Amino acid sequence: MITRFASAASALAVAGALAAPVQAQAPSAPFEAAAPVLLTEAAAAKLAAAAATPIADSATVEGLSGVTIAESGEATPVILTATSAAPGLATGNGEVVITSAAIAAAAAQTGTTGGREETFSVTLNQDSFFGFYPAFNGLIPVSENVDFSFYGIIWTTDAFGTSLGSDLWTEFGVGAAIYSGNLVIKPQIGLTNGALLSGGARDPNGVPAGTGGNFADGIVPSLTMNYSDETLEAEFYGGYYAALRNRNDDAALDFLHTWINAGYKFSDNVSAGAHYELLSNTRNTFPGGSTAVVYQWLGPYVQFRTSNGFFARFTAGADIEGGNDGDFYKLTAGFSF
Repeated sequence: MITRFASAASALAVAGALAAPVQAQAPSAPFEAAAPVLLTEAAAAKLAAAAATPIADSATVEGLSGVTIAESGEATPVILTATSAAPGLATGNGEVVITSAAIAAAAAQTGTTGGREETFSVTLNQDSFFGFYPAFNGLIPVSENVDFSFYGIIWTTDAFGTSLGSDLWTEFGVGAAIYSGNLVIKPQIGLTNGALLSGGARDPNGVPAGTGGNFADGIVPSLTMNYSDETLEAEFYGGYYAALRNRNDDAALDFLHTWINAGYKFSDNVSAGAHYELLSNTRNTFPGGSTAVVYQWLGPYVQFRTSNGFFARFTAGADIEGGNDGDFYKLTAGFSF
């Protein structure tokens, strides 16, 4: 017995359609006039995962079980088949189609978001310069290929504040994630809060007092680009940290922070590659101050990932900036909800 599901919608749309009317008919009975189309693998997987959900429009409202996917390929249409053990749909009992009305209802429920779900990711980061800094990023689909993005970084290094544990640097921003094939482009803009860029609160003479931080200490326009396919992965990040408060007074700083890495996926769980990172102090209004490259890091990374969205990446190597001593190392562990 062959079971075909008519839907050109995403996996999410199909999930919404499961509650919509579905017709089970004998071979001799005509189908609804609307011609069925086939599911993509993503939609098929979603349906297979929910196979215990009742979807037959009958008096008993029995569920369809024993569903399997006949072919693979993310963009390849697939035919779903049900075993003879499927309740209410014995061998030779005909075909099941999701009607055009169900498709329309599913599309209305899910909107045009490309089948993506809202996500919230958290990373725990530590490296030899910035210390420990947890971060998060949330994505909310707003159109077929665009998500609204919001992020935050909780910097914990005392040197970025005004005293031990006080006025710690805190970054928050918004932007967009734009999807184009295997590429995700994420322009964002954020605000830093604290004293690192602006020098913090000033005394009556306009000199940094070292007694308090500033809201909107600095502004951070940034661009992140991620590429991923079956075998390759790559990332570019460029962010400019510019003093916003007290910008033209003493003790204001600007920084350029950028990196690029690329690697090979040995399996779904393991990848490795190379990483280059630069931090440069590009503006300095301290009396007698000057600009300088803070570090240039170059080295390999290895990453492990689990099927439920957890990952850990370790990167280490040399600081190749002239005059700098020692190696660098950084560890990131992350997960998504």
